[in-house]
Amino acid sequence: MLIETEATPNPATLKFLPGRTVMDAGTRDFATPEEAEASPLATALFDLGDVTGVFFGRDFVSVTAAPGVEWTMLKPDVLAILMDHFTAQMPLFRAASADFAVPAEDDGIVDDPADADIVAQIRDLIETRVRPAVANDGGDIVYRGFDKGKVYLRMQGACAGCPSSSATLKNGIEQLLRHYVPEVTEVRAV
Repeated sequence: MLIETEATPNPATLKFLPGRTVMDAGTRDFATPEEAEASPLATALFDLGDVTGVFFGRDFVSVTAAPGVEWTMLKPDVLAILMDHFTAQMPLFRAASADFAVPAEDDGIVDDPADADIVAQIRDLIETRVRPAVANDGGDIVYRGFDKGKVYLRMQGACAGCPSSSATLKNGIEQLLRHYVPEVTEVRAV
C-alpha cells in the first residue's frame, strides 16, 4: 500500500492520501484528543503527542502538527499508523460513538425563514464551488448561518488556523458569494 502526501497551504498540516475511501459521506474534524475518542485512527494519531488536529475527508486524512514540530520527524510515525490502520481494514469509528454524529454546535446564528431562498443559494454555492476547492487543500468549510447579509462559515482540517484562511474567506469565498448572491455583504469565520 502506498500512501501519498501533499503539502497544504497550512504549513502545520499535511494531507495523506491512502488511495481509498476514508469517509463514505461527509467529513469529520477532531481538534482535541477527547473528540478523537470516537475514532481509533484519530486516537492513535493524537497519541503520538505531536498532533493537534486530525481531519477525515472523502479520500484523505489531514494531520496538523503541534507548533515547533518538524514534519521530517513526525511524518514517518503518521504514515506507519495510517498504513497499519488501512492495511488491517480497521473501522474508522468506534461502534459506540453515537452513529458517528458530530456534536451539534451552537454558534447562536439562526437563519431567518424569510431568507430561505438566499440560504439555499449560499449553501448550493458552498457545496458545488467552495467545498471541492477547500478539500483539495486538505480541509472543509461548513455553513453555520446567514444573518443580515453576513455569512458565517466554519473552517476545518488544514484550513482551520491556516495563515491564508482569512485571505481565502475574504478574497475568494466572499467575492464568489457576493457575485452570485447580492444579498451577501460579508463572510465571517466562526
